[in-house]
Amino acid sequence: MFDTVNGIPLHPLVVHGVVVLLPLAILGTILIAFRPRWRTRYGSLVVGAALLATVLCPIATSSGEALEERVGDPGDHAELGNQLVWFALLLLITSAALVYLGWRSERQVLADEGGRPTPVQLRIVAGIAVVAALACGVQVYRVGDSGARATWGDASSQTVIPAGR
Repeated sequence: MFDTVNGIPLHPLVVHGVVVLLPLAILGTILIAFRPRWRTRYGSLVVGAALLATVLCPIATSSGEALEERVGDPGDHAELGNQLVWFALLLLITSAALVYLGWRSERQVLADEGGRPTPVQLRIVAGIAVVAALACGVQVYRVGDSGARATWGDASSQTVIPAGR
C-alpha cells in the first residue's frame, strides 16, 4: 500500500514531511515553553505540526519497509525510524498539555475564576515539554543520519573523476 506513487518510492516523499514538520514542532515547543504569551497565539500551530508529523511517522515506517524489500536492509536506520513515532507522540502530548494549560490559565484569569494552573505547574510542564522536544530532536538527527549513511555511505568522501579524463 505504501510503496510507490507514479513509480517513485513513497518513503523519501513522506520522510520530507516528517523532516520538516517535526523540527518545526520541536522549535515551536521550545519557543512557547519560554514565551508564555506565544502559547495562545502560536500554540495551535505547534500542536498541529506535531500532530501531522506524528501521523506521518507510521506512514514513513510502512513505506520504508516497502522500500527495504526493493533495495535491501538499511541497517540501524529501520530500528531508529520505528522508535521515532514514540518521541513524536511524547512531543505531541507535552506540547498539547502546555498549550492547554496556558489557555486554561489565561481564560480563568480573564474570568477571575479559581482553580487555574499555578505558575509553578506551568513551569514544570514547560520544562517537561522542552526535555521532550530536545529528546525528539536528537532522535530525528539519529534517524536522519543513519538514513543518509544507509543511502549514501561514504559517497561524500569519494573523489569524483569527471567523464572524459
